Amino acid sequence: MRSRTALAQARHPERFLAGVEVQQQCRRLVHTTRVRNSAATASSATPPIIPADPPAPTPLNAKAPPATSILPLSSVLRTYIVTTMSSSPFLLSTTVTILNRMLASKSFLTHPERNPVLRWLLKKTFYAQFCAGENGHEVQRAIADTKAVGYSGVILEYALEVLAGGKDPGADAAITRAEIETWRKGMLETVGMCAEGDFVGLKWSGLGTHALALLKANKPPSPEMEAAMKEVCELAASKNVGLLPGAEEEVTNIGIETWSLELQKRYNSTTKPGQAIMYTTYQCYLKSIPARLSKHLGAARREGYTLGVKLVRGAYLESEPRSSIWPTREETNRVYDGVAEAVLTKRYNSVLQPVHGNGGSGFPDVSVVLATHNDVSVQRAQEIRNKQAAAERVGLYYAQLKGMADEISCKLVQAANSPQAGEKGVDVPKTFKCVCWGTTGQCLNYLLRRAAENKDAAGRTHETKQAMAAEMWRRMRRVFALQ
Repeated sequence: MRSRTALAQARHPERFLAGVEVQQQCRRLVHTTRVRNSAATASSATPPIIPADPPAPTPLNAKAPPATSILPLSSVLRTYIVTTMSSSPFLLSTTVTILNRMLASKSFLTHPERNPVLRWLLKKTFYAQFCAGENGHEVQRAIADTKAVGYSGVILEYALEVLAGGKDPGADAAITRAEIETWRKGMLETVGMCAEGDFVGLKWSGLGTHALALLKANKPPSPEMEAAMKEVCELAASKNVGLLPGAEEEVTNIGIETWSLELQKRYNSTTKPGQAIMYTTYQCYLKSIPARLSKHLGAARREGYTLGVKLVRGAYLESEPRSSIWPTREETNRVYDGVAEAVLTKRYNSVLQPVHGNGGSGFPDVSVVLATHNDVSVQRAQEIRNKQAAAERVGLYYAQLKGMADEISCKLVQAANSPQAGEKGVDVPKTFKCVCWGTTGQCLNYLLRRAAENKDAAGRTHETKQAMAAEMWRRMRRVFALQ
């Protein structure tokens, strides 16, 4: 009989999973009743002295539930479906092609915001997996759901993309002013939806086609752009919300770093030591990153401000010149972990070395965001943090994309909520989920970028798929008391 039940579970898992939540709720109700009865007895006028029952012994084979047990059932199911598609080269290629055609479509039948059926399908699948909502109400609900799982906060990103290849209209063109105003309003709304301690992801190229041309030429922003940027920074500083300008293709990165560092000097010098409002993103697959970061560390030390450092491996592998990136994935991993170790310990090492003229090997105050889906990098960072748990440490925030690498994010949340967290030698990690918001059409570019990243990380997606499959099977087994 049990073999027939197990076979039915394997064929139709969705019929059995829903029973988990009902079963858990029933257990909670029984437990609550028992507590209330005990409280009523204790509050009587002459309570009898009854020795407390000894605690039930812990089974020798008891073990903590898997990290993914904290996820809602709907999230587990959707992630399994999406990662099943993204881990298949054929399905991923087909999905990217369809999304690209939607982006260029002017037809009612295929436009994602005009066809209600298409819009509904997209919102319930890929949109729900990676995005927060189309308006303030939906976004706030998504943020609350994220924090309810146990995450420290969110990195909220406005889904505004500027595609390369457009002709620069010039600083005085009406379209340039309109693009700046669209970015300004969207960013102010994004910062406004965040709570203290959250982050906002942004792209300087979102200021428009003229901004993209200025970045490529490493020229300063126009006065109108600078005014919009300052307004966003002022609001973020007043709410203690961090700003994370993303790195882009290397042809624009020097300009991006120049703009970001100028704002770091202005806003990170007025915060408490070790706290940052503005950050700079460093893509560690680029050979030039250790020297560039070292130069920025030296400048921050000389000029007396906290350097905000966001470390990523990089998302533009297919479009970068091969000569500018490390030849192997292992080399990129070595650089990422080496740079992370240096900034977390505030000590230069064989990967991150002081640049001549930095004024010695001293480190400035730093605040670090480790944006990674690599479990080994997270474990190494946690080992460093645990060794430092009784000492003064730099600010560290882990970041993963919503809908991706949940098995890694959940491990960090589980560690933060463990009984040992905060004790000597045990770090309390702060984990954030990066999520974008915007209309279905606006988010298409964002989804395409996610798909492009999955194309270069099939192994990582496969690991997430396996984790979700294991979690579904675990919940099915609990329904039928098979464990």
